[in-house]
Amino acid sequence: MPKTSAFAADALTVDAISFSYPNGHRVFSSFSLSAKPGEFVAILGPSGCGKTTLLNLLSGFQQPQDGQIRINQAAVRPELAELGYVFQSAQLFPWLSALENVRFGLRMNATTSEAQQREHALKYLRLVGLEQAAERLPHQLSGGMQQRVSLARTLALEPSVLLMDEPFAALDAISRNSMNEETLRLWAELGQTVLFITHDIDEAVFLADRVIVLNIAPGGIHSELNIDLPRPRSNLHTRRLPAFLDYRNELMERIAQVMDMPSTPTRQPELTA
Repeated sequence: MPKTSAFAADALTVDAISFSYPNGHRVFSSFSLSAKPGEFVAILGPSGCGKTTLLNLLSGFQQPQDGQIRINQAAVRPELAELGYVFQSAQLFPWLSALENVRFGLRMNATTSEAQQREHALKYLRLVGLEQAAERLPHQLSGGMQQRVSLARTLALEPSVLLMDEPFAALDAISRNSMNEETLRLWAELGQTVLFITHDIDEAVFLADRVIVLNIAPGGIHSELNIDLPRPRSNLHTRRLPAFLDYRNELMERIAQVMDMPSTPTRQPELTA
């Protein structure tokens, strides 16, 4: 992961929050977590554990009834410039080109000209490998390319904390693996703190420095597992490593505990984390 100081303040802090929906369904009760600057944290758990609700709270779209959420020591709110959000679907404007979709958020900045905004947007399209598709409309792009545009649109705002809500779940396996590698490449280059929501155990192990396993709501955190695999990571190499299988099977066992189901790992883990 990008180098960080052991004494650096947390980039993201969730301090004893509680949240219930109007129908009385309680999702979190005195729930806490944190992430260091430049850390890549994956949140893993079965449906019903509150993963998407957590991101809605972290982004300020919803507010906890108790507790505090801070991004770089500032109270969270949707318009916080240091916070970026990548959704489950690309959510591009179909009538705008890839370039104009990336520029959309930049248009709110009255201090920069249209030419400056377009150049800035093009920089981030170039960063995700889509400079040649700048003038294409969304329907002219594959699903993976649309997600790259969505990612470029968020990165162009240059947030320091990036929330990602299962952004590659709808992609085919080949595109998803490619986007996983692309995400790590961009993270290594730009150094954001990333909180990545996923249902996919392999994806969590491949991407993260640390995986947080959630209980079924309102159970909070079941456990955490630090991932120590060599970087940079490639799907071809990393997924063949014995340690990758150990981490994968350990997390399978923990998810089985959450769901109160037996599991049979394909390789006996040797982990104590």
